[in-house]
Amino acid sequence: MKLMLVIVYILILVIFYLIVFAIFQIRSAGMKVKDFWTFIKANETLDKLYAFSKKYQKLSPQEQVIFLAEAEKVFSAFDKVPNALWEEEYAKYMEVLSKYKDIRVLRWSSR
Repeated sequence: MKLMLVIVYILILVIFYLIVFAIFQIRSAGMKVKDFWTFIKANETLDKLYAFSKKYQKLSPQEQVIFLAEAEKVFSAFDKVPNALWEEEYAKYMEVLSKYKDIRVLRWSSR
C-alpha cells in the first residue's frame, strides 16, 4: 500500500515537472502559453481548411464568409508564433492563403 502511494506521488511530481518544463520552453521561445495553445487549435483548423479548399472549387456566399473568418483566425494565430514551429505546415498555409485571396477578390469584384 505504501509502495503504491509512493509511486503515485512520484508520478504526480514527474507530471508536474513536465508541465513546468513545457511552459518554460514555450516562454523561452518568446511566446505566451495562450498564444501557443491558440496555435495548436489553429493548426487543427488549418488542416480542415486545407482539405476544404482542395475539395470544393465553388463555394456558396455563406461558405465563403465562414471560410474567410476561419482563415483569418488561423492567420492571426500563426503570426504569433515563430516560423520555425510551423515550417512543415507551410504548404497548407500557402494553399489556404491562396484560396482566401481568391475568395476575397471574387467577393470584391462581385460588389
